[in-house]
Amino acid sequence: MKSKSIIAVDKPDYVFIAAVGLLLVFGLIFLASASSVLGFTKFGDSYYYIKRQILYGVLPGLLLCWWFSRFNYQKLKRLALPALVVSLILLFLVFVPGVGFAYGGARRWIHLFGQSLQPSEFVKLTFLLYLAAWLETRRVEVKSFNQGLLPFVMTVGLVLGLVMLQKDLGTTSVIAVSAFFTYLVAGADISQLITLIFGGGLLGWLLIKIEPYRAARLTVFLHPELDPQGIGYHINQALLAVGSGGWLGVGLGYSRQKHAYLPEVTGDSIFAIIAEEMGFIFTTLFISLIGFILWRGFRIARYAPDDFGRYLVSGILVWLGWQSCINIASMLNLLPLTGVPLPFVSSGGTALITALVGIGIIINVSRQSKLPQKI
Repeated sequence: MKSKSIIAVDKPDYVFIAAVGLLLVFGLIFLASASSVLGFTKFGDSYYYIKRQILYGVLPGLLLCWWFSRFNYQKLKRLALPALVVSLILLFLVFVPGVGFAYGGARRWIHLFGQSLQPSEFVKLTFLLYLAAWLETRRVEVKSFNQGLLPFVMTVGLVLGLVMLQKDLGTTSVIAVSAFFTYLVAGADISQLITLIFGGGLLGWLLIKIEPYRAARLTVFLHPELDPQGIGYHINQALLAVGSGGWLGVGLGYSRQKHAYLPEVTGDSIFAIIAEEMGFIFTTLFISLIGFILWRGFRIARYAPDDFGRYLVSGILVWLGWQSCINIASMLNLLPLTGVPLPFVSSGGTALITALVGIGIIINVSRQSKLPQKI
């Protein structure tokens, strides 16, 4: 007898699934290439990072993606608050000695059950889950200051405050932007949106002013030629990698920048290695693939059977899309360096698992959506 939580209403959006699958395959290929030198240098194994990505990211992520694609997403509303509370507790654990640990000057990770986890990655999803469930109960009150805007700002402020204590401006931006657009989809008043944009801009300016390293990143963004061996080193090496790729690239596996020249080649900087090895034409197609996934996903959100599904799918897509935009734009010096991974490509089990869970939820919604028959 089938569980009532398992659904099989209609066929899922196979085009969306195929596009995400293609992106995941590309991600594994690019990570295998970008990490080969670093893996051999640090661990004596050129395939160290790709094996970890498959074992701790792809396999559990695909299993959870399948499960969430079958579990009735509407039942997630009851789990929204507990899931958010657990995520916030994990964020607090980052600051507990012996549990949390720092890397690269930022304290963002914890050791739990013998594994390292990044709680802020879970918060990206659990907060959207809570926000979508909350907004569905505020269909009328969402335009109210006391019943809509004020509690929204207070809840977002609590989550962002905990993330900012970890010195993670990139993740803060991702959560803030995805929450803003979810609120927009829910029908927020134009005056509320203007208030949020103005307040967010002011907060961003204050965050830059109070931390010298953020001001330094902004300075490098405006003047990348300054201090090329110091604070400008990372972006200059990234631009050199991108420029070296030309139209067709130097060839898969033949990057020069991954030989200890460009920092974080398996994480924040992996797009620069892709551009160097594959060239402008392929990277344009690669970005187009990401854009197609987002378009197809928003199509699912448009035809979602209820407000909860529409809000949740929209929030997940904005999260993944904006994070991709930040990562790629920072490597092209279109945005300041913020240190966020490229979804489905950068090394990181927690990030990949969470992203695949989000994809599973979108597939779940597509099963119940009344999508047009034409592709």
